[in-house]
Amino acid sequence: MIITAGFVVGEGGWRYGLSPILGGMAAFIPNLYFALRIHKSTGKEARKIVNSFYAGESGKLLLTAALFAMIFQVPGIKILPLLATYAAALSVFWFALLMR
Repeated sequence: MIITAGFVVGEGGWRYGLSPILGGMAAFIPNLYFALRIHKSTGKEARKIVNSFYAGESGKLLLTAALFAMIFQVPGIKILPLLATYAAALSVFWFALLMR
């Protein structure tokens, strides 16, 4: 058994460790882009803030699609750990709202 980046990798090899990392990054990077885009519009007029939200969300969707297109080009990626980690990373936002 090998431990890589906090994941225990056994029979599946290092691809079982890489797949969850890529799934988490596919959720984190687009949301970081969206947050930075919204942060740049702080203090501007309402129309520019709304336009920034639309542009940020559109960019986030395109970035997510591009990341998944790149991830699926990696040979031997395991889809279940990839999507499970992606869904878990996205659900963090909903649970954070419940905790407030």
